[in-house]
Amino acid sequence: MNPAPHAPGDGPDSPHANRLLEMYRRMRRIRRFEERASELYKATEIPGFLHLSIGQEASAVGACWPLTARDGITSTHRGHGHVLAKGLDPAAMMAELMGKDAGTCHGRGGSMHIADPGLGVYGANGIVGAGLPIAAGVATAARLRAAGDVVVAFFGDGAVAQGMFHEAVNLAAVWDLPVVFLCENNHYSEFSPAAEQHRAPLSARAAGYGIGYAHVDGNDVLAVAGLMADVVDRLRAGGGPVLVEAETYRWHGHYEGDPERYRSPEEVAAAKERDPLVITRRQLTAAGVDPALVDAVDEEIHKEIEAAVEWARGLPAPAPETLYDFVCAPRTPIPEPLPAAGETFRSMDAVRLALEHELTADPSVFVAGIDVGAGGNVFGLTRGLAEAFPGRVRDTPISESAILGTAVGAAMAGMRPVVEIMYMDFIGVCLDMLLNQAAKLRFMTGGRASLPLVVRTQFGAGRSSGSQHSQSLEALLAHIPGLTVVMPSTPADTYGLLRAAIQDPNPVVFVENRLQYGFKGPRPADDHLLPLGRARVVREGTDVTLVSWSRMVQDCLAAAELLAAEGVSVEVVDLRTIVPLDRETVLASLARTNRLVIAHEAVRDFGVGAELSALAVDEGFWHLDAPVTRVAPPPVPAPYAPSLERLWLPSRDTIAETVRRIAAV
Repeated sequence: MNPAPHAPGDGPDSPHANRLLEMYRRMRRIRRFEERASELYKATEIPGFLHLSIGQEASAVGACWPLTARDGITSTHRGHGHVLAKGLDPAAMMAELMGKDAGTCHGRGGSMHIADPGLGVYGANGIVGAGLPIAAGVATAARLRAAGDVVVAFFGDGAVAQGMFHEAVNLAAVWDLPVVFLCENNHYSEFSPAAEQHRAPLSARAAGYGIGYAHVDGNDVLAVAGLMADVVDRLRAGGGPVLVEAETYRWHGHYEGDPERYRSPEEVAAAKERDPLVITRRQLTAAGVDPALVDAVDEEIHKEIEAAVEWARGLPAPAPETLYDFVCAPRTPIPEPLPAAGETFRSMDAVRLALEHELTADPSVFVAGIDVGAGGNVFGLTRGLAEAFPGRVRDTPISESAILGTAVGAAMAGMRPVVEIMYMDFIGVCLDMLLNQAAKLRFMTGGRASLPLVVRTQFGAGRSSGSQHSQSLEALLAHIPGLTVVMPSTPADTYGLLRAAIQDPNPVVFVENRLQYGFKGPRPADDHLLPLGRARVVREGTDVTLVSWSRMVQDCLAAAELLAAEGVSVEVVDLRTIVPLDRETVLASLARTNRLVIAHEAVRDFGVGAELSALAVDEGFWHLDAPVTRVAPPPVPAPYAPSLERLWLPSRDTIAETVRRIAAV
């Protein structure tokens, strides 16, 4: 599909002329689609934000020209051209922009979030630069499958200032991924000229990361397609990533309604003299194509887009009863197994054995993270797995956003990644990839995107790790719709829940407590699997319900044993999964005891304990015989000094003291 330049033997029916006419048709489709979108936006028929790529059609069509349906792209908030060039249906897209249920994403994504992984469209994205690490993930899936697929990651010149750009390019370079990072350099980062945003050219940046670089006139579709055909061929043959800079210009403002005070009308008018469609018309004339044929294409596309508009106008909006659709994928029910009764093993063994089991059972599973391969993880949890599963246990650079983005992209491309963030505190470094990507993409794509991924991380206060290595941040994660959050308390639960998380069709954050890695308990059978979203009563009682999770469950059990000697019967509930929250088990226990105490390692204010308290007061009010009480650290960062940390962190004795007081009410 590499279009050759015009040669003397070309004629109106030559392959070159036919290819060029088809390129023109695709560009005209993008142009007319966006012109109508602009009109409809002004008429309030399209809600929300609208960012148009009018003037940039050649870079989109040329870049996608050598791609097959198996190849992937990631796009930007200005992505209509990219996804149309990749083959997305313009009528469904128009319906999506209008917020209709029959839209590409059932009205959940709108202009900035259109995707269809089935066509290799892994998402336009409202976050600048976010598509780049996702593209690295799609390319990782392609590399692991060794099928010769490639990925094109579109981005604007403004995204070069984002850390995600640098992390993604570096990871792709280190892993030799088949990805083209294609910068549509329209010379403006929102309202700011490129000269005010960057001091180094993209050629220098590419050299700094040790990858290839090419520059092309982004307004000449033949030039873009020719260059991209060569680049894609090299990548299919095993070549590493390439950075392509296509110089172009957007005719409209950053968004529709932008007053454009940052550039003059004369500048825009001068840019329009290099209209990609006009350039291609000249090339068609030079190839001997009758202008009437080109005019016929214009008329054909005009009718196509008008038909799309009229069709979309007549469609219904999403029905109210569909509000909760697409947030999470349905789970296969898992029955609660018998308690573990095998030989003693440790929580750290449980992690390694669960990973080993799933890597063996499912070739789509791979593990990635900082020093998880040759180093075997900072705690030795993955030792030996890289040798046992070559290429599927992968060391990454210290790039949390790239690690998470790789998981998102690979999951959408059909893999089941298990990635590690070394400390839970570091979730903040890559929160966008959890908050705006992993958690939302299934919803925003109307169920088109599948996100079966696991993020393993760990926490644990009590060993003077300080304020940046001790935080329990489950409440932060629990507040993000679409995420599942798991926090086991025993070795057997760690094994069964981690296996279930890897098999689950949803993004799961699996949080281990490092102080429990040496904790011992009975080993379950190899097929041991636990249901996500199901709490467990780990000690029965009649006087007070004590709810906890992770390591603090052991402190609660110790407190319950202490109180039993005083005649206070404490029922201990281990949540195991924070989200989904097993409200039924908590309320059933409260109905038996009429008192509720919650103990957790995260700071008290605005935490999961507060949510459980609200649950008790709302749905369990008539069962309460005493105030609902929380035992948790005060809203102070974890101290370093052992004396302060002991004061800050709840213990068996502080839990027992609180339960004793509530039992006496």
